[in-house]
Amino acid sequence: MVNAILNGCNGAMGRVITDIVSKDDGIRIVAGVDVNPLKLADYEVYETLDQCPAADVVIDFSSAKATDGVVAYCEKTKTPVVLCTTGLSEEQLERVKALGETTAVLRSANMSLGVNLLFKILKQAAPVLAEAGFDIEILEKHHNQKVDAPSGTALALADVVNESLGNEYHYKYDRTAERVKRDKKEIGIQAIRGGSIVGEHDVIFAGQDEVVTFQHTAYSKAIFAKGAVQGAKFLAGKAPGMYDMADVIG
Repeated sequence: MVNAILNGCNGAMGRVITDIVSKDDGIRIVAGVDVNPLKLADYEVYETLDQCPAADVVIDFSSAKATDGVVAYCEKTKTPVVLCTTGLSEEQLERVKALGETTAVLRSANMSLGVNLLFKILKQAAPVLAEAGFDIEILEKHHNQKVDAPSGTALALADVVNESLGNEYHYKYDRTAERVKRDKKEIGIQAIRGGSIVGEHDVIFAGQDEVVTFQHTAYSKAIFAKGAVQGAKFLAGKAPGMYDMADVIG
């Protein structure tokens, strides 16, 4: 049985994870942490991680501003952490990378199986299509409460494509600032925010007289929560290092 601390337990994703864990015999939540420490499930909820009992793993689905506290706690206690929060600064990412030298860290811009399979497919498709002169654009859509843009998943998709192309491309986030033709060595990344869209990502390869689009659509936050729970069960007891969902799904 894996004992987990859930950081951000009373948020939307935290509640979904709580429900999934309640039906999983291989993991249990021994404590929750939230800025609003209301007890909404059968575990105690605290304001800080330092107040929690020891656990095998921390699942973090909170906010970027809370990440520093999570990293500090895991540095001190050597507790493995599944870090699902997006929108981290470069400085925070460096701290997370440093944490991986002493503690097991699983970080993925997107926790779903489908998206991680898409990463794998793009590594094969992008070099073929780019060589044939296809332009590359990424369009992501999310609900109107999401604060970071573009999404972590959109950036991860761009990184996967760019790495497969020798990192020769640069990212273009906005076309209103200057009136110029599209650079052949750019990956356009655009964000849409509206309504209750859970998450949609299109990777578009636009060539002469044909377009190839790879699309992933999330209809429920449960796909991300399931991945986080699987990740927590995988990470508990692992040696220090940086892991991702590719390690979980094999």
